Amino acid sequence: MEDKPNIILINCDDLGYGDLGCYGSEKNNTPHLDRLAAEGKRFTDFYMASPVCSPSRGAMMTGCYPPRIGFGEFDGEIVLFPGDPIGLSNDETTVASQLKDAGYATKIIGKWHCCDQPEFLPTNHGFDEYFGIPYSNDMGRQADRPTRPPLPLLRNETVIQEQPDQRGITERYTDEALQFINKNKDQPFFLYLAHMYVHVPLFVPKQFLESSRNGAYGGAVECIDWCMGVLMDQLKQLGLDDNTLIIFTSDNGSRARDEGGSNQPCRGTKATTWEGGQRVPCIMRWPKCIQPATTCEAITSSIDFFPTLSNLLGVGISSERKIDGVDIQGLMFDASKDDPRDTFYYYAQNNLDAVRVGDWKLHFLKEGNPIKKLYNLRDDVSEQNNVYDDNPDIVKALSAKADEIRQDIGDDATGVIGQNNRPAGRLPEGKPLTEYREDHPYMIAMYDLPDMPTMSG
Repeated sequence: MEDKPNIILINCDDLGYGDLGCYGSEKNNTPHLDRLAAEGKRFTDFYMASPVCSPSRGAMMTGCYPPRIGFGEFDGEIVLFPGDPIGLSNDETTVASQLKDAGYATKIIGKWHCCDQPEFLPTNHGFDEYFGIPYSNDMGRQADRPTRPPLPLLRNETVIQEQPDQRGITERYTDEALQFINKNKDQPFFLYLAHMYVHVPLFVPKQFLESSRNGAYGGAVECIDWCMGVLMDQLKQLGLDDNTLIIFTSDNGSRARDEGGSNQPCRGTKATTWEGGQRVPCIMRWPKCIQPATTCEAITSSIDFFPTLSNLLGVGISSERKIDGVDIQGLMFDASKDDPRDTFYYYAQNNLDAVRVGDWKLHFLKEGNPIKKLYNLRDDVSEQNNVYDDNPDIVKALSAKADEIRQDIGDDATGVIGQNNRPAGRLPEGKPLTEYREDHPYMIAMYDLPDMPTMSG
């Protein structure tokens, strides 16, 4: 397309459905994100393809449910860990590689979590540049995990610091983003900013702790909001604001424990296939094309970014590699358009836990245990009123939909092997990018907060 838009995709870590003011929070201060929603479109029924980070992020990059790309589980683990020899296959096409083919400068800042081994880092998946911590911020040396390798901060494929001060990470990420935008202001760019926050442990700068009404958690949310405000201001100063598409979302729901996170009014938490595990905020703002102060209640998902952005820019999608996302341009630009999808599947690892068709959600499995629960999400988003026995026809119809995806990409719970899956990338062996050395002058040799709730910085 002529006059290609700049694209900024912002993905938070464990930010819940109820954590922003524009999604009902009365605890967290989010003025810039609330303005983003007021000037753009807020999606109410937006899903990540997994309730945990590695599968969620791999799915968003490729437009596929995690089991299709071998990202359902990782040798028995639900996410990737430092030194794991498994990663996003280099045979996969990503959003970044599609946009690079369209002439975009591409950069990822922050959490990748699709493997830390050099062969599978972002620079092998369509990104020109990478700056960030390649996995979760609790995977370094810290109070309750002293044997972990030092937390690496990478520039492209090189570790430039070990055990950085996490209080300054979001500021460093913001600075990297501003530099990238400035450098590429005269050409289309794709920036994928994957925040560290609000994954625990919560190391928060003093000013945000002091202004928070919700402890360290609220301070971390405010820091995300501050970053959004800085980026929006920079776009305006450079004259790029009108033709920049900003997409803001989260990789899965909040842990929603004592630290202050919320998935309200949804039931459940991160790592579950209740709504609170996978239904997350999504805001899109593009002044040139998206009507301000609008809302979309259609079923949408992160796996839709791949086909939507590809089609928007006229980049072909290979027919040899099946994807699961749909083009949602109509929903973005025209509220009267018909919904391109009526079905969403909830996978926990390689088990099909539930299916949604229209307003109905049918549960088959929770934590490996069979269940029979049916909810009308439009009337009962909190999934409290089980109407399974009252709606045999709905149960039958949704069960038939479930059988379709089982044949397509499988279901370990029922022993069905999918016909259209692809393997993840795999090395003979892997090793962590860092190794603790007693003689190394670390800024912070051991993070002093355990991976648990904290209300101080």
